[in-house]
Amino acid sequence: MVAFATALEPLRIANRMLGYEAYKWRLASLDGRPVNASNGVECAANGSLEDERRKMAGPERPSMVIVCSGVNVETYHNRSVFAWLREEYNRGVGIGGLCTGAYVLASAGLLANKRCAIHWENLPGFSETFPKANVFADLFEVDQNIYTCAGGTAALDMMLKLIGDDFDDNLVNRVCEQVLTDRVRSPTDRQRLPLRARLGVQNGKVLSIIERMEANLSEPLSLIEIADRVGLSRRQIERLFRQEMGRSPARYYLEIRLDRARHLLVQSSMPVVDVAVACGFVSASHFSKCYRELYARSPQQERLDRKQLLAA
Repeated sequence: MVAFATALEPLRIANRMLGYEAYKWRLASLDGRPVNASNGVECAANGSLEDERRKMAGPERPSMVIVCSGVNVETYHNRSVFAWLREEYNRGVGIGGLCTGAYVLASAGLLANKRCAIHWENLPGFSETFPKANVFADLFEVDQNIYTCAGGTAALDMMLKLIGDDFDDNLVNRVCEQVLTDRVRSPTDRQRLPLRARLGVQNGKVLSIIERMEANLSEPLSLIEIADRVGLSRRQIERLFRQEMGRSPARYYLEIRLDRARHLLVQSSMPVVDVAVACGFVSASHFSKCYRELYARSPQQERLDRKQLLAA
């Protein structure tokens, strides 16, 4: 709902600032019926997919189609929707995705060899499911006629980019003042809080080590390699992690690898053994043992619980 609202409101405000209707929009659902957001709010649709197909070749053909998606998108599959998106794209219509909408675009075959953005939480599963897509943890990406954003307030940044392209920075600044934002973020601004704020850690050496760990999950670095790269001894690193993180560096490294594995298990259909390899484990049995110790259930049970939740 955040991404949905922050994509629409800049257009409404731009119209108000301009004094005329420069932007028009309509909402479509598969069958034309209202759609419930994940927060329970019901959103009315102006028409169905078939209505949009009929408008495709006429004066009401859109200049852009934007897909807004949310949770559980990994299991979404609708050939009619995918075919319609391809048809619109082939006719020169811009195609956009808000939040996990990139999943729908990729499933329709529109993101092969394209730069795209998706929410950081969905990035591991997305990159494994769609290896041909050039996915980044950016706020938004524009690649020719394809527009994707990470969701949340990143939708605002993407729409401000579109408004700026259509008009000028003066209009963008006026829209920003109306929505009470003090700057326009660039596409490559970080999605997540800086490590310092996210972890509450101030020690620069510890933060540097954690950055290296997060960048090397599939092929974990040894503590000796990390020590050489940051100019500390193993003993110093052990002491710093005990002080700042409350556990050993090896334990912390294991936990962030298992966290990535958990995302892959619930967001992709990768075999468990492939998930293990992708997260730097030498065997599926060792991976399962470590996973069970941290989460009190096996990787297989994690995936089964997820399937049952989706089916409910």
